[in-house]
Amino acid sequence: MGIDYEHIYQHVLPALESKKNEFKHYQYDSVTVEDIWKYLIRKKWRKRDVSDMPLYQIINDIMQTSPAEYMTNTQVEEFKTANWFTDLNKDELQVLLNPQSGKNEREE
Repeated sequence: MGIDYEHIYQHVLPALESKKNEFKHYQYDSVTVEDIWKYLIRKKWRKRDVSDMPLYQIINDIMQTSPAEYMTNTQVEEFKTANWFTDLNKDELQVLLNPQSGKNEREE
């Protein structure tokens, strides 16, 4: 049986709005309520059944989420998913991964 995140979301929306305003205070204007909610589901509650948690515990988790904690996780996730070599062609990638072989080929 799935967790009814939408129902829980509606109950804790004021706490999420408050947290979003805190992020905004620290100059993280692009973070939305939905971003915070997704972070909590993916990171804080990934191994927990949120439907069994008391409402006060869910709100406590929201209020204890720091902007630094959120941003660190966001950056780590971005590093995991980023493809750093999309703009390189095969030869450029070979030179990057094995600079000595590329140097010898260019000298010839």
